[in-house]
This record gives sequence, C-alpha cells and structure tokens, in this order.
Amino acid sequence: MAVVIALDGVSAAIGGRTVLEGVSLTVAAGEVVALCGPNGAGKSSVLRAACSLLPVTAGQVRLAGDPVRSLSEPERAARIAYLPQERRIAWNMAAVEIAALGLPFLPGDEARARATAALEEVGAGHLADRGVAEMSGGERARVLIARVLATGAKALALDEPVAGLDPDAAFLVMGRLKARAAAGQGVLVSLHDLPLAAGFADRIVVIDKGRVVADGPPREALNAGVLDAVFRVGGDWGAEPGGGLRLIRRG
Repeated sequence: MAVVIALDGVSAAIGGRTVLEGVSLTVAAGEVVALCGPNGAGKSSVLRAACSLLPVTAGQVRLAGDPVRSLSEPERAARIAYLPQERRIAWNMAAVEIAALGLPFLPGDEARARATAALEEVGAGHLADRGVAEMSGGERARVLIARVLATGAKALALDEPVAGLDPDAAFLVMGRLKARAAAGQGVLVSLHDLPLAAGFADRIVVIDKGRVVADGPPREALNAGVLDAVFRVGGDWGAEPGGGLRLIRRG
C-alpha cells in the first residue's frame, strides 16, 4: 500500500523548547497506526507536524509522496484531515453543519449529504439537527469525529478521539477508523488507552521525550521493557478469549 504520511528525521520546537527530535515514521493506506506515550511526550506535536500546523526545524514531512510545504491548502485538505485534542466549538450550530465544515470545497447539498452519512457512521445521526451547545461532551466529540470522516481525505490524523467517550462509544469510533483503513485510508491516532491501542492498531509508535522509542506491531512495540521504562507499568500482555490483548500488571 502507498505511504500517505511520512515523517523523516523531523525535529520541531515550541517557544524555544524542543518538542520533537529526529522523529521518523510512516503510515500507509490501509493501516491504523497508534501514537502512544506519556503526557507531554510529543504525540500532539507529531500530528500537528504531519498536518503542517507545527513548523519543523529539521527533517521533512510528506503527504502521499509530496512535501507538505509544497501543497496548496485544497491539496493538503484532500490528503489529510485533522482532529485536534481541543473539543471546544464556538458557535451553537447544528451537528450536520459542523460536520459539513470539513467539506468547504463541495456544493452545499453534497456536503450536507456526506456530513449526514458521517454522523450516522459514528452513531450520531439522530443529532444531525441539534445544536452542539445542547449536547453532552461525548456527543460533541462524535460530531467532530464525523467532521473528519466526512472529508474522505487519504489520511486521517486524530488526537485522542476517544477521550471522554464511554467504552461502547470508544469501541464504535475505533471500529469505524479500522473500517476506514480497510477501505484504503491511512489513520494516525494518538491514544492513552494502551489496551485499546493494542486491540485496534496495526502498528504502535511509542513516543517519549519527543523521540520514537519503539515502532512495530502492538506486542512488539509495547513489550515489557517499554511498558516499564516509558509508562512505568510493570507487566506484559496476555491473550483474551476472543483473541484480543489484555495488559497483565505485575505486583
């Protein structure tokens, strides 16, 4: 499958403080790659750099093979869609209108139809005409995820999309991202929930102090040494009866 996101030796700084140092990773069409790491590790910075929202001081970012800096805004929008960690919505617009904001280059009727389909995809179709100020935090989160899905971009970059969602909703959202990857999109998603990442990601990239410390299949990337050194979790993985992975803590 073609690589849709590539970071090659990327470094970046915010306010003079280095937040990424020599980060290299790829996301191919057809796979879900989870970014995992402790708070402040650089996960959000990786996602923002991939979208050209964080200037890089070294290295290069490519989207579908082209340097991100060479792309026009419409070209970049067609190649990557971004969900920030911040869930605040300034205006009390209807959910379908918020979801349609991800489609600024489409005629209104077509944008609304795609936004409605994306809301249905995340179990929020019944909220289409409700103002977002009248929703719970979890409902608003689904609306914003629908906005990203509606774009149809080649790559999806999502920062903690399941934060604040109940377990059923979190599994639904991750299942939809997995289905999007199976249909040919590439997904880069930051997650704090390690079992959730291990259950849905094809690969996990572990970030610590702005550097990649592991990259591979879930059990390989989140091996006992990484769990202990990066996450301060003493334990390893065991198999669930249904074939999933379960984190077994020591002590």
